[in-house]
Amino acid sequence: MTSHIDAAYGLARDRYAELGVDTDAALKTLSAIPISLHCWQGDDVGGFEVAGAELGGGIAATGNYPGKARTPDELRADAAMALSLIPGRHRFNLHASYGEFGGKHVERNAIGPEHFRGWIDWARSLKIGLDFNPTFFSHPKAADGFTLAHQDRAVREFWIEHGIACRKIGATIGQALGTACVTNLWIPDGMKDTPVDRQGPRQRLVESLDAIFREPLDRRRNLDSVEGKLFGLGCESYTVGSHEFYFGYALSRKILYTLDTGHYHPTETIVDKISAVLSFVPEILLHVSRGVRWDSDHVVILNEDLEGIAQELVRGKYLDRTHIGLDYFDASINRVAAWVIGTRNMIKALLRALIEPTESLRKVESAGDYTSRLALQEEIKTLPFGPVWDRYCETAGVPVAEAWLREIKRYEKEILSKRS
Repeated sequence: MTSHIDAAYGLARDRYAELGVDTDAALKTLSAIPISLHCWQGDDVGGFEVAGAELGGGIAATGNYPGKARTPDELRADAAMALSLIPGRHRFNLHASYGEFGGKHVERNAIGPEHFRGWIDWARSLKIGLDFNPTFFSHPKAADGFTLAHQDRAVREFWIEHGIACRKIGATIGQALGTACVTNLWIPDGMKDTPVDRQGPRQRLVESLDAIFREPLDRRRNLDSVEGKLFGLGCESYTVGSHEFYFGYALSRKILYTLDTGHYHPTETIVDKISAVLSFVPEILLHVSRGVRWDSDHVVILNEDLEGIAQELVRGKYLDRTHIGLDYFDASINRVAAWVIGTRNMIKALLRALIEPTESLRKVESAGDYTSRLALQEEIKTLPFGPVWDRYCETAGVPVAEAWLREIKRYEKEILSKRS
């Protein structure tokens, strides 16, 4: 242990102890919380089906920073680099379009576990879990903005078959790695302008989802989740899979519900939704992003929104009922650094929440002493958090403070800069 970090941590530990907080116990709890890093940050949501494929379905990655991953091996190397700079043991989240197809065209309703063996072997070598997502965008059969809610039965059947195939891939992943794969379903279906018929597409979507989820799968291998959205590019006026729709579906079908921080009104956060949703469903999935004016998927920073999410998870004792994943894609900066910045910030927010003197706050609130509650909430903001974070990074064997950036710069010079 570096002497100055040890000394600073000792002082911080004693200060938190005065408030009834055991920082050693908090660090132990933190080390067991996995964050699922998203594959699409590493290559701007391109995938490996067709080289140079155009994005669709309201997906947009902005920027052209050099060094984008072009192959599965490059993406795995970049992700492994990022994971080496992040404290704790985490997970990796794949989209169906990131399979290894051997240079052949494989339709999405024909993909299988064999196309993800390389990813399974890689995850096993790192001792991490994988999560999965069907890819309902960037495809000719999604070009008009509809997939599972399409008026054409043949189009719906194609996407139903894709969803079924993805659940089977998720179950295979979970069995192979010994940890349940969270398979999350999001579709871009909606309309740019005000529709006359709002009910019809939703009825078709229910039927399609029921067909996808008809076969029961072992929850020890695969966990199904559905994700709602307020609006998106091309569906500004009407989104078939809205928050209310998918929450009702998840509740009635007893599956997970996904809360994405960027999928609501810009002035609305998911903090209050967490306890509301978990009052009725057993587990949730979080997609943590940062929207700036809209669902723009900026890199996660340590702001009040992020801290609020972490506080709610800890205060409500929801950590064991919540799967945390990231969801942003910034092509304007070093993509590996974007993974590291966002994930380290998510972990920092969790640590801040874990070392909050929650019981003291709860006590004064229960007594109706809201003056003390506000005063304590403000004083807590200046407690010595930094030394506790540095201690966690050092004991986890990853760079402390900004030292990780030197490793990123070295990797960029030696690896990323050589990619054309």
